[in-house]
Amino acid sequence: MVLGGDAGRVPTEVTLDNWQSASHLHWTFQHVADFLPTAVIGRGVGPVAELPAAAEPTELSDIPLHDNTNGRRTTVGDVMAATATDGWIVTHRGRLITEQYYGGMTADTSHLLMSVSKSLIGMVAGALVSNGALNVDAELSHYVPALAGSGYNGATVRHLLDMRSGITFSEDYLDPMAEVRLLEQAIGWAPRTVPDLPTTMYDYLLTLRQGSPHGGPFRYRSCETDILAWVCEAVSGLRMPELMSAVLWSRLGAENNATIAIDAVGTGMFDGGINTCLRDLVRFGSLYLGGGTSLTGEQVVSMSWIADTYDGGVDSRDAFAASPDDNRMPGGMYRNQCWFPYPGNNVLLCLGIHGQMIYVNRSAGLVAAKLSSWPLPQDATKLFPTIAAFDEIATQLS
Repeated sequence: MVLGGDAGRVPTEVTLDNWQSASHLHWTFQHVADFLPTAVIGRGVGPVAELPAAAEPTELSDIPLHDNTNGRRTTVGDVMAATATDGWIVTHRGRLITEQYYGGMTADTSHLLMSVSKSLIGMVAGALVSNGALNVDAELSHYVPALAGSGYNGATVRHLLDMRSGITFSEDYLDPMAEVRLLEQAIGWAPRTVPDLPTTMYDYLLTLRQGSPHGGPFRYRSCETDILAWVCEAVSGLRMPELMSAVLWSRLGAENNATIAIDAVGTGMFDGGINTCLRDLVRFGSLYLGGGTSLTGEQVVSMSWIADTYDGGVDSRDAFAASPDDNRMPGGMYRNQCWFPYPGNNVLLCLGIHGQMIYVNRSAGLVAAKLSSWPLPQDATKLFPTIAAFDEIATQLS
């Protein structure tokens, strides 16, 4: 099976209506700035965090594993071939084990992260909590008074971080009238079929209404990250591109600038619009191994923030189990914009639709990342074999 497509082929008819269609994803996810407005998240002037090669090369593609989701024996390489991979990378204890690109993608290619963006926004919030500027127990309206008149009245920062507000918001990507798709219309990611929708991110968020008590079961809602970013901007007095550069990206040892898609007034598509290269994803993921310290030695967030992310709250797993959605991660939890797929707190995931992933295995000292262009937004037959492949790599390397 051939991985990827031809990234050099410029589609002749990419439009707002079809850029997220299966036939265009491989190209559009690597060229967002060519057809959508974006802002730069600067890497700053600091040193690049090197990823030295492992002393002894390790062939990972031939590692065997059992794909429980599809009920078959397979290999790491076959999983990557079967999951529309654009690129994947593995580091072990700070050393580069493998780095693979397909269909024209390169190490410097900026790729859309979709909801892996949420984990980056969560880390920005963590930086603000770490320096005392943001209180996770404070009500949102304390920072953004306009939210007092919205469905988010009474919700706290913690509710956003763990996606436990009571806001009515459908994440059904295949329903064009779901709130997640209407938000895209509001910010200019999709053609407007509902003429009276607001025309900016923040104006749309103010229309959302509460359907159940805040602090209830976990339910995945992209709008939670968008509100969280709004709060972070209000706390800092900076727009997200400048804020993320200052507290995260310039301190990460990133190799390249990142970018974020923006609406008509310059507000970011926080929940899924960040673009960056594959290597910088493992540099970001390394924060979860290093107690919040980057590979260049800078303390980006406090050790207590990383510990809180792994430990969760007293009822985080109960809230996850009570979710009305089919999360297919029994015993798992969601904390600080990250997924924990297993009952323990060893494996952390940052996930985005169409196959974007950061994988962190704490006990193995392993950080991996994968960028993809799955035809469907969500596909368990691709997601869980990918997790299993990285699990097996971690087992082999540890």
